[in-house]
Amino acid sequence: MKKMSMLLAALSLASAPAFAADYKCNGNRVEKGGSTQYTVRTSGSDITIEKGGSTRGKAVKRGSHYAVEVGGSTQATIENGKILKGGSSWASVSDAQRVYDCPDVVAATLWVLDQKGQL
Repeated sequence: MKKMSMLLAALSLASAPAFAADYKCNGNRVEKGGSTQYTVRTSGSDITIEKGGSTRGKAVKRGSHYAVEVGGSTQATIENGKILKGGSSWASVSDAQRVYDCPDVVAATLWVLDQKGQL
């Protein structure tokens, strides 16, 4: 009985899919396959995502949450581990970090920009 439960435990671990983000933060760069795709700039607590020197979007600190802005217009908010669109849950920050292996606000901002077709 003990051998059977150990075998089942080992098999369940072996079949678990590995987590591998498509993008990874390395310093102020967001890389895919070792090649820089985006640059992350910070000013105080605000975060700007750039590509080729052009701003794609920003996460602007507003009280206890961040507002994700594209072209000066708020597209989503990040608070309590959730990405909200119009006050409704759109995704979790951990969902964003599965794609973008970056700090929480950076990953969530990149995820929103991707959903809006701005990356």
